[in-house]
Amino acid sequence: MITYNYRGFPPSKVPEEAKAYSQDIFIEDLHQLLRFLGVNLSFIGGCSMGGSIALQFGITHPEMCKGLVIAGAGTGTTDRRNFETKFAKVASDLETEGWKVVANRYAREPNRLPLLRKDPRSWQEFYEELSGHASQASARIIRGVIMKRPTIFALETELERLRVPTLIMVGDEDTFCIEPSVFMKRHIPGSGLVVFPQSGHAINLEEPDAFNRVVLDFLTLVEAGKWATRQTLST
Repeated sequence: MITYNYRGFPPSKVPEEAKAYSQDIFIEDLHQLLRFLGVNLSFIGGCSMGGSIALQFGITHPEMCKGLVIAGAGTGTTDRRNFETKFAKVASDLETEGWKVVANRYAREPNRLPLLRKDPRSWQEFYEELSGHASQASARIIRGVIMKRPTIFALETELERLRVPTLIMVGDEDTFCIEPSVFMKRHIPGSGLVVFPQSGHAINLEEPDAFNRVVLDFLTLVEAGKWATRQTLST
């Protein structure tokens, strides 16, 4: 398994220029990393923003993808006006207050509270890691990547053309990711959707055993040639 930090997240480089942050740049970073490592075909997966990057990487470089794992992706697809207002404020607050202050609010949003309820220790670790992020870089990532990426609904044609086995996962209390996840299921022919009950945005932390088991089953089925590619569901 290969894991890495996106640019803007130490110990990866933290560019100061706003133009150094975009979804296309993040996708190309991953592309160049795999080429550097000599990896020509692999499973690509991620959670939240990482899930969006995994999806877009699969659309851009399907020949390099054995399968996609997309968890908790699609924020900003629904209720767009509220999304833009909220994240513009988060970016501004990061520039003026920093993560040490903002994290206390961000980590207690409704889709993060299931983790606090289920596993306070893991939530505390998440909160402490969040507090240590590079604040200025995070503001640039919000403005350049998260707020400018296309919505899942805007990708209908690309999703229907995607011929990569895809596992989609979402928590049923992750309000802004549920509809995008169902939309992906409807339009990606070789996709499967798993919904975690009473779970929020951090499903990999909230339900690590169930999360890992679902992913392992997916990898096993794909490797065995038993993951089905079916007709997309009608809307």
